[in-house]
This record gives sequence, structure tokens and C-alpha cells, in this order.
Amino acid sequence: MAEILNGKVVAAEVRSEVAAGVAELKERGVSVRLDVILVGDDPASATYVRMKQKDCAEVGIESKDHSLPASIAQNDLAVLVEELNEDPAVSGFFIQLPLPEGLDPLPLISAIDPSKDVDGLSPLSAGRLAIGLPGLLPCTPHGIVQLLKRSDIELAGKEAVVIGRSNLVGKPLAQLLLRDNATVTVCHSRTKNLPEVTRRAEILVVAAGRREMVGAKYIREGAIVVDVGIHPRDGGGLVGDVRLDEAEAVASWITPVPGGVGPMTRAMLLYNTLKAAWAGKYEEETQPIR
Repeated sequence: MAEILNGKVVAAEVRSEVAAGVAELKERGVSVRLDVILVGDDPASATYVRMKQKDCAEVGIESKDHSLPASIAQNDLAVLVEELNEDPAVSGFFIQLPLPEGLDPLPLISAIDPSKDVDGLSPLSAGRLAIGLPGLLPCTPHGIVQLLKRSDIELAGKEAVVIGRSNLVGKPLAQLLLRDNATVTVCHSRTKNLPEVTRRAEILVVAAGRREMVGAKYIREGAIVVDVGIHPRDGGGLVGDVRLDEAEAVASWITPVPGGVGPMTRAMLLYNTLKAAWAGKYEEETQPIR
């Protein structure tokens, strides 16, 4: 039976470190503030923003939301992005996605100053990651790597397979795993003989966006399985991209849904906000976070 990679426990550890770093900056007279641009009235987006507010309050980060109507013009959003880039009170900010129909997120995200890009999704941030320069990392991939490392799982030399090649998870995660000296294969909808490929994995990350797609036949005996998916379960509750009952019988470690990757994503947003605030004031000093 697989052991659980408990994202809630590890995320609490990260939040504790962030709280200590925020307190240290406040002692030096520096406030840490996270802003979010929320456009329209998507219920899931509104729920996430409320959770973000709660997380910020817990660690002492100030939080400011810019709630805007779905009818807002693209140019007006671009002006707001530039204002937040220039505002010294803003440590970092992000645009809550998806945006309403008619608004193009790419030029807006591209305009975010990389030093304030706490989602780590702008092309400049992605480019820095790709060539190994320091910067703010995408929260979900970074959270996965932190979860593995803080659970004393060695990455160097491991064969890792990532199912999914999205800009949000799959691609940046592959780069982060390579940075830690894993050997990485990225699979996608055109991959042939997928179970044969995934059974090579000592670390299998499933970010396919397909409900309960991966069962026992995809998993190597003793593999570490990270399930990024989250979908509503018939009759209530949530499930991931992995069939948990099958995977538990084969894997050595597995993330639950919920309680695995999700808490780490939220914790790394706080981590990035602190990192942005610290770098903006004390770039040459060691930051009080891992």
C-alpha cells in the first residue's frame, strides 16, 4: 500500500517559513503585498481569490483585489497591469484566469514585470526558467518539486515521466526536474504506447486533465505518483487524473486528491510573493526561505 505524500503538511511548513520571512521584513520596515486582478464573476475564480485572501492573512501578507466587470476593455486592463508594475507598494501580482470571452490573456501576462510575476507564467519568466536563470517559478510545478524534496525523495538520477505538456504544469515541471538532475520524458496525446512509456517512471506526474485516466497498468511497481488533476466525483467529492484505488496497490508514494498538489500550489504563491518582496529590497542578502 502506497504512503501518502501529504501536501497539507508540507504546505504548512512552507507557510511557516513564509510567515517568518514576512515578519523579518516587517521588522525592517518593509511591507509585503500581493495584488490580484479578478475580471468577471466566474465562481471558481472568486473562490480561489477568497482562499488566497485567507492564506495571505495567515502569514501576514497584505492582500488587495482589483475586481473588474467582464465588460472591461483590453486596453484598460493593460493600463492596470502597468500601474501595478510601477507601484512600489505591490510586491507581486497576478491575473486570475480564465478571463471572460473577448479578453486576450497573453499580452497582459507578457506585460507583467518578471520581478512581480508571482504566477511565473510570463514569457520572460518562462525563458529564465528554460535557460537556468533565477526567477519566480510557476507555483504548481515548483510546489510539486518542493513536495518531493521535503518528503526526502531524491530526484537526481531518477527516471521521471510527466503526462501533459501544458505551459502551466507539464513543460515547466519537466524543466525543474531536469534542473534537479532527473531524466525526464514528457508524454502527451500523440504519445504512442503510453502505458509502456509511463511504466519506466520512478516518478510519474499525471497532469493530463482527464478524470481517472491512469490506472495500475500505467504505473511501475514502487513508483512515486503525483496526481495534478482535480475533477468532481459523481455523488460529491473530488477525484484526480489517477484511479487512486488501483495506484495505491502499486505505487510506493502517492499524492491524494484533494490534499496533495493543491495546497502546495497555494503555498508557493505566498513563497513567490515573499521572494519578490525580499529581492526588491535586499537582493544581495540570503532570503529566509529555501
